[in-house]
Amino acid sequence: MANPTSYEHNMALELQDGHVCFGQSFGADKSIAGELVFQTGMVGYPESITDPSYRGQILVITFPLVGNYGVPSREERDSLLKDLPAYFEAEQIHIAGLVVASYSGEDYSHHLATSSLGAWLKEQGVPAITGVDTRALTKRIRKEGSMLGRLLTRSSSPTPLAPRLTNGEVDTKTVANGDVPEQNWRSEFEQIAWLDPNKKNLVAEVSIKAPKIYSPTSSAALKHPSGRPVRVVCVDVGLKYNQLRCLVKRGVEVQVVPWDYDFPQLAGTEYDGLFISNGPGDPAVMGATVAHIKTAINEAKTPIFGICLGHQLLARAAGADTVKMKFGNRGHNIPCTNMISGRCHITSQNHGYAVDAKTLPQKWEELFVNANDGSNEGIRHTNRPYFSVQFHPEHTPGPRDTEYLFNVFIDTIKTAIESPEALSMAVQFPGGTAEENKKLAPRVNVKKVLVLGSGGLSIGQAGEFDYSGSQAIKALKEEGIYTILINPNIATIQTSKGLADKVYFLPVTTEFVRKIILKERPDGIYVTFGGQTALQVGIQLKDEFRELGVEVLGTPISTIITTEDRELFARSMESIGEKCAKSASASSLEEAKRVVKDIGFPVIVRAAYALGGLGSGFAEDEAQLLDLCNKAFAASPQVLIERSMKGWKEIEYEVVRDARDNCITVCNMENFDPLGIHTGDSIVVAPSQTLSDEDYNMLRTTAVNVIRHLGVVGECNIQYALNPFSREYCIIEVNARLSRSSALASKATGYPLAFVAAKLGLGIPLNEISNSVTRVTCACFEPSLDYVVVKIPRWDLKKFLRVSTLLGSSMKSVGEVMSIGRTFEEAIQKAIRAIDLNNLGFNETAALMKIDQELQTPSDQRLFAIANAMKAGYSVDKIWEMTKIDKWFLSRLKGLSEFEKLMSTYNTVTITTPLMKQAKELGYSDRQLAKFWGSNELAVRRARVDAGIYPVVKQIDTVAAEFPAVTNYLYLTYNGAEHDITFNDRGIMVLGSGVYRIGSSVEFDWCSVRAIRTLREQGFKTVMVNYNPETVSTDYDEADRLYFENISLETVLDIYTMESSSGVIISMGGQTPNNIALPLHRMNVKILGTSPEMIDTAENRYKFSRMLDRISVDQPAWKELTSIEEATEFCAKVSYPVLVRPSYVLSGAAMNTVYSQDDLAAYLKQAADVSREHPVVITKYIENAKEIEMDAVARNGTMIGHFISEHVENAGVHSGDATLILPPQDLDPETVRRIEDATRKIGNALNVTGPFNIQFIAKDNEIKVIECNVRASRSFPFVSKVMGVDLIEMATKAMAGLPLVEYPTVTIPADYVGVKVPQFSFSRLSGADPVLGVEMASTGEVACFGRTKYEAYIKALISTGFKLPNKNILLSIGSFKDKLEMLPSIERLHKMGFNLFATAGTADYIQEHGIPVKFLEVLARGQDQDEQKPEYSLTQHLSNNLIDLYINLPSSNRFRRPANYMSRGYQTRRMAVDYQTPLVTNVKNAKLLIEALSRHYDLEISKVDFQEFFPAPGAQSEQLSLQMSRLNGSPSLAQLLANSPFKRKHIVSVKQFTRSELHLLFTIAQEMRLGAQREGCLDILKGRVLCTMFFEPSTRTSASFDAAMKRLGGQVVVVNETVSSTQKGESIADTIRTLGCYGDAIVLRHPSDDSIDTATKFSDVPVINAGNGSREHPTQALLDIFTIREELGTVNGLTITFVGDLKYGRTVHSLCELLKHYDVTVQLVSPTSLSIPESVRDALKSRGQLSLETNDLTSEVIAESDVLYCTRVQRERFSDLAHYEAVKDAFVIDNKVMKSAKANMVIMHPLPRNNEIHEEVDFDPRAAYFRQMKYGLYTRMALLALVMAS
Repeated sequence: MANPTSYEHNMALELQDGHVCFGQSFGADKSIAGELVFQTGMVGYPESITDPSYRGQILVITFPLVGNYGVPSREERDSLLKDLPAYFEAEQIHIAGLVVASYSGEDYSHHLATSSLGAWLKEQGVPAITGVDTRALTKRIRKEGSMLGRLLTRSSSPTPLAPRLTNGEVDTKTVANGDVPEQNWRSEFEQIAWLDPNKKNLVAEVSIKAPKIYSPTSSAALKHPSGRPVRVVCVDVGLKYNQLRCLVKRGVEVQVVPWDYDFPQLAGTEYDGLFISNGPGDPAVMGATVAHIKTAINEAKTPIFGICLGHQLLARAAGADTVKMKFGNRGHNIPCTNMISGRCHITSQNHGYAVDAKTLPQKWEELFVNANDGSNEGIRHTNRPYFSVQFHPEHTPGPRDTEYLFNVFIDTIKTAIESPEALSMAVQFPGGTAEENKKLAPRVNVKKVLVLGSGGLSIGQAGEFDYSGSQAIKALKEEGIYTILINPNIATIQTSKGLADKVYFLPVTTEFVRKIILKERPDGIYVTFGGQTALQVGIQLKDEFRELGVEVLGTPISTIITTEDRELFARSMESIGEKCAKSASASSLEEAKRVVKDIGFPVIVRAAYALGGLGSGFAEDEAQLLDLCNKAFAASPQVLIERSMKGWKEIEYEVVRDARDNCITVCNMENFDPLGIHTGDSIVVAPSQTLSDEDYNMLRTTAVNVIRHLGVVGECNIQYALNPFSREYCIIEVNARLSRSSALASKATGYPLAFVAAKLGLGIPLNEISNSVTRVTCACFEPSLDYVVVKIPRWDLKKFLRVSTLLGSSMKSVGEVMSIGRTFEEAIQKAIRAIDLNNLGFNETAALMKIDQELQTPSDQRLFAIANAMKAGYSVDKIWEMTKIDKWFLSRLKGLSEFEKLMSTYNTVTITTPLMKQAKELGYSDRQLAKFWGSNELAVRRARVDAGIYPVVKQIDTVAAEFPAVTNYLYLTYNGAEHDITFNDRGIMVLGSGVYRIGSSVEFDWCSVRAIRTLREQGFKTVMVNYNPETVSTDYDEADRLYFENISLETVLDIYTMESSSGVIISMGGQTPNNIALPLHRMNVKILGTSPEMIDTAENRYKFSRMLDRISVDQPAWKELTSIEEATEFCAKVSYPVLVRPSYVLSGAAMNTVYSQDDLAAYLKQAADVSREHPVVITKYIENAKEIEMDAVARNGTMIGHFISEHVENAGVHSGDATLILPPQDLDPETVRRIEDATRKIGNALNVTGPFNIQFIAKDNEIKVIECNVRASRSFPFVSKVMGVDLIEMATKAMAGLPLVEYPTVTIPADYVGVKVPQFSFSRLSGADPVLGVEMASTGEVACFGRTKYEAYIKALISTGFKLPNKNILLSIGSFKDKLEMLPSIERLHKMGFNLFATAGTADYIQEHGIPVKFLEVLARGQDQDEQKPEYSLTQHLSNNLIDLYINLPSSNRFRRPANYMSRGYQTRRMAVDYQTPLVTNVKNAKLLIEALSRHYDLEISKVDFQEFFPAPGAQSEQLSLQMSRLNGSPSLAQLLANSPFKRKHIVSVKQFTRSELHLLFTIAQEMRLGAQREGCLDILKGRVLCTMFFEPSTRTSASFDAAMKRLGGQVVVVNETVSSTQKGESIADTIRTLGCYGDAIVLRHPSDDSIDTATKFSDVPVINAGNGSREHPTQALLDIFTIREELGTVNGLTITFVGDLKYGRTVHSLCELLKHYDVTVQLVSPTSLSIPESVRDALKSRGQLSLETNDLTSEVIAESDVLYCTRVQRERFSDLAHYEAVKDAFVIDNKVMKSAKANMVIMHPLPRNNEIHEEVDFDPRAAYFRQMKYGLYTRMALLALVMAS
């Protein structure tokens, strides 16, 4: 990173077409000119810049991060070629200049590096520039062709104009957006002449000057029959040293001769083969060399081989022509098809000229052709041993796939020496002919294919399989194949209409798959798109597939078995000379101890055949080894023990291979964390950042060899461990299926791996599939990236009791995020923010950890520990010692840490534009900068926009801009100068679900995708925003535009503004988008659907509670309490049990059920201090109540569709963990009617448009609302698919204002039930207690269908991996109530012939009832385990897998025990999980399961198990149509007004209001708000007239009454003091009487304190006081209370601080009076001379509300405040102007003051203001003073209606 102080631009790059860009120099300080070319390779800069072919060229590297691995030693010599350098392609750098986007400075990291790239460039006198938008440059070169350019150094110091250059680029033809005009910049930079290197003889400059011989080692040397060495003459026209290495190491002696040497004279006698090297420039200028080659061709004495320029020279010598290409081919990923074998090779290229194949003479033919542009890539003679290629088979840099051509050349020489007739034959190539290869691997002919899905989402196997399965189905549909899917995961897209033709919702197990195959008779099956679940089924059925008539498509099962079985895999690798980690398997503890002696500690232990590293861990010694083995043996009959390589780098490659043996690596990734952490729990960076070309291609070549050897067809992933101090590596594993990394790689590169893999499975070769992103290139290529991608896992360990947070070889994360940037810093900061909305980026975090411990033993907090360590001054070296994270990554992060220190010295005023731009380039968000600068996000945004700093939109096009792309896959970056796209769609934005986590998973992705598809079907353009790589919504073909970006206020606003979007849908992505609904709404973003203010009403417990009371819907009693006494009192009142939740989460104890006063006291003690700052919310917990889920859709408050599902478990289990039944089986019709009624009322009160979900509890037909989500909920996909009505489609149409059918008819069979069962991942989370409670713990869900709920439940349970019991069942039941309830079920188990076992209390109870049972006991810790007889030991029964089912029903947990207390129940539950024994912990589930078992279902496939989308389903009908009834049971607006206590009354003072009257006023104000939003104008006061009379200036109050009256349908007569009769001396009494004749009410404001008393005395119509002198302003006080209520939910319990003029501030006096109705604390802050009047002070004191009066606005006062109420010091109230001047700016609220304020406080001000509130605060979301006016309108509407309504 450039030093911030030197962040000015000191170098310019000028193009011949007049385009200029500026950046920083990091090479030699000089100016040069040359030809500008680009190169798309991602590694290998030392090799590229020493390649003589680049002579005279200015090289643009498209990959943005350059210099990461430094430069190796220039001194070290090659072991083979003795006097040549070991690591380079020439002795010197040949390029003229270098252009990069982001240079990594001196912080390089590689074991071979001896200096930085910059230092070497300076040594060699080569200039270089960084900080340029290289993508924009590449696109320019692509369009214009290669052109001349020059790098110019700055001659003078920058003039004041320089900062304006920071926008990056200047187009000197058009001086747009304030950039610097032509003459200005030129005067500051050196001027030199243009130079076209192609006009020079570049070859003469680079060729050797005299012949020289290089000999092989004596052992390898080949001998000629005459005894001399076999010799090749190499014509050096710009030779790369690796061509020499490739020849010499194959045993020939090479004589290198100059370019114009007359070599034919030596042919046949002196040498045996002719080799022509690569080189720079135009082949047409090299007549002498061509003439010599011509002679050699004609004499035909030796074979000839040419490369690159050598190929062009050979062609010219043969008589063909060469042409200059537009921009040539320069990169490492160029596909070339061999015309003989039909194989496609990935090649490395660097040239600007090509052979024109049309001009090839007779007897010459094309040998290779470019698979992208069709240009010639190689030729051969048909009856002479001559051939040449355009690409570089010697690679360096680049892939090594064609190095075999050197073998071909040497073999041809050997043959020609042995038999001279070979000289009249064509060269022979390995690999057969295209015809033969086609016959060997024909297209697979299948018409009907079965795809296995992955089942419920669990840790280690999540949403990525929804994505890959969906892709595969799309590919099969494109090929016209009938597709059947089996997947019980009802929440996924792949199980929806529009993809597979038929979907079976059944367990993915051998039994069910076999049944489906027999029923459907498919021809083919894919087992590689459903994770480990599908693979296991494939392995188990492998011998049956043939007789079932099914062909396994893609990778053969035998290959899968090899990769799954570590022993077989290691043997297979050994056979091709590749090494795996030393390992052995063991089937017993004894064997394990024996094999570990050979391997040596530390070792890693894993269970064989387990997904995601389940049951694995590291062992440092024998004790740990035995512990791990015990657990592993429970999951698997075999354990694998292997050498641990902790601290090595972990590298992955995604590899694709087709049936014809074309093989490519699509993406390589480097783990930020070293080996030792499961890759699913590692931060991953793509492409790798710290590998050199040699490292990268060594591993790439190995990957290709391994995958070819294994015979994978399709996609797979290979993982390596690489020793960071050498080139030693080990293969860790190969996943011969799509994996989590494949989803990540697809999204990281834009290459649709699963789609391509599915096609490859059908036998289609890679080079016949087109690249769907560019649409002009083929799929047989390796993507080049011009950005960097970072993936970070998301853990949700807080949700689990007693879980271990340490990261190791077993995966624990539940989701992941991916971010894209053009610097590592930008990408990682984005990713950190994406993980959690509270994260700001990489900066110090108040985390609960010890830095050292966290660095050494990583947990989910590790990244924050690194930030804290850097802040605390730890050096990169010290952190590296502790973590072994590569120093390159650490030094990037250290740079951020330093930059943060620098930023903290600035604020929004002092920050300079270049620094702000640099901050944004480093990935800092506005919120983060606001924190550093003591400001707020919107103020920073404003400053940034004012400075003209915006992000640019870049495409992900798989080819680094080398070819034009039609892709809509986009990201934002600040490291760029121009957009890749134009914005004219005005699409609707849909915000996705963000990261998968517990409580928000694939179901929200389903909602987002269904919304997008509905909009597109209706002809809308759509924009998807999401950052989760596992999802279908981030598939680039789902929406018209996909932004792979964070869902944050800043990003959504940026995209919304750029796209000029026509609206945003926030209700589909779960809670993530809902969190920013209100801020977006306040920034005038058009939100489609329910108003965010209504969403807030539903989410704020106070507002929601009041609304329910208002519409007469019941809810459980609750209260927010601030002391233990109050809490105890409330609990006594409502009676136990209660639900307690602290307002802040402590030690993970978020919510708890408490059963008695002692528990409450103990629990609250654990919750530390209950106080005003930390209140607790206590809710009455209703026992044994049923929980019911309502999913509904409304339009403008009217319900248009809904479904009700019931929970099996009683209320108290989180709805996400509950078993759901639909249609409901046990609900009373009266309950259903009441629920529908309540939902209708709530939908109307919230004016819902779109989806909403309400959870009810019902007991004896009494229903209560637990919560309401005004968005799509987790159960929407389930109810939509079960009932066959897509609620999301309906909701989307409602939000977009499209026509729709209300309550469409539902046709479901008579006996048909869907049951949704949660999928848990406790086995992954070591230590977590597997009990269900009020916190959600499941990671996924499945659903199956049956004729009864029992049949559906059994299938769904099996789908989660539950094994049905055979004989032994263990029972342990805590409470007596549960024992009673379970008794009939226990009898039933006995009758069914199960052996029952039970723990002490339960066994006694069962025996008393005459049922035989065997007693087992658990010894407490510390008791001697050995004394216990094994037949009584519960732990032994569990560990020996003697128990088939464990029913453990814990007694209602008396309150959460501290984590160190291990109850026996917990121990045995945890053992059951660890030993894979099926466990049931809920009484309702246990009863349902036993009832289902007793019915002995045959589980045959029936018509309810599948949904067929094609052929099209018939019309569907049957569901009660519901008529909208008027809000029955709650009073209408008219009724509320009819009983008005203020009818025709004067409103003089706030003293006349009681608490209940305030409540009524505010209730009506809310109705007014709804009405105004729905209809704009209400006709409540139609025909009424209001007179307003203002004797003092007023904008707000007068306009507000005016607007309020007109919104109510009435008229207003405005009387202005300046033109009224008072000017003639009319008294106030007369004026009032006059106005009373014209109007129905009067609003009066007057400077005299007693004016209002006079007015009320003489008026016949109601008078409303709008301010009398400095005494009162009642309507302002009313609207102030309403504002507080709406902003914070409640007025009670708040601390309200008044600041400013409290003496004359009449609004303060009125407000203090009204506060007597509430329990508040008041703080007064004013200058001494403006303190509050005595009477008001006394009133506050008498009520005990005044806590503080001061003249000083301290940070403590601010920190205490919930409301900060500021007033203006009113000049008009001062007789003495000097006094006014002295106090007017006593207190100014600015961002500095706001720094210590609470996050959710509000600032109010009656307005107008002078300087009391600084303008920068206006952008703070806490500034409520402009919203206050809106609230004022509704309050005054309500007041006028109450006073004037008839």
